[in-house]
Amino acid sequence: MDVELAPITDDDIVSVARFMHDHHNRDIAPERWAHALRMQWSAAAPHHGFMLRAQGRIVGAYLAYFSDREVDGRVEHFCNLGAWCVLEPHRAQGLRLLMALLRMRGYHFTDFSPSGNVVPLNRKLKFTDLDTATSLLLNVPWLPGRGLRITGDPDVLAATLTPAERRIHADHRDAAAARHLVVTAGDEHCYIIFRRDRRKRIRAFASILHVGNASLFQRSVRQIGAHLLLHHGVAAMLVEERVVGGRPRGAVALRRSRPKMFKSSTLPARRIDYLYSELVGLEW
Repeated sequence: MDVELAPITDDDIVSVARFMHDHHNRDIAPERWAHALRMQWSAAAPHHGFMLRAQGRIVGAYLAYFSDREVDGRVEHFCNLGAWCVLEPHRAQGLRLLMALLRMRGYHFTDFSPSGNVVPLNRKLKFTDLDTATSLLLNVPWLPGRGLRITGDPDVLAATLTPAERRIHADHRDAAAARHLVVTAGDEHCYIIFRRDRRKRIRAFASILHVGNASLFQRSVRQIGAHLLLHHGVAAMLVEERVVGGRPRGAVALRRSRPKMFKSSTLPARRIDYLYSELVGLEW
């Protein structure tokens, strides 16, 4: 049977979203898959990934999220590799999807949710492992700090954030998994983006994806945890030390952390973050 490789265009989003719901994760409604794929972070995004068709029917897909970002004064082009699903009878064709993505010139590639055999495969393809050392901090009631304010109010965010941070906030305002907070203390502020996560089928965790002021985050981490518990029903924080500037006081290091990887010929690991990716665009 001939299997056709093709880019996922705007016209294919609904069909691909249904395929991902039916065959990859039925807990995610097709509308949510489609919403994530429609996030526009690059004016020149060539497509939304690649798909395989056999006799006109989708039998595989590898989703991709593109963004154009300024790094050290230069515009860099990123391709975040999202969910990858191929039906069993066509599994041997699945590598065509990944190779089609990696053949695109001029992109830095990231993969923040590789699993199973994808991790060693990525390493063979010269992906680099990020240091994802992660700690868990229980969120408990805590007295508010003197002069400290924590809020997710969009008006306060708009009035407090720097111009660069306002751009990030605007770009992620409609991203389904991104939640926004700002901590203020005197003349300082810390912009935080987190996502609700699940471990062992329990959605009671906040994974911290972005921290704009690591020092203030560390000093106010207990108050941030109390805010998450009270206002978001989140029992614990999952914090990567590279994101928050070290292990917060009272946090417990996890024995194992989930792998995250990137492939770039010019950018170092310290220039890779989790924004503009599946982690902010899709809640699972």
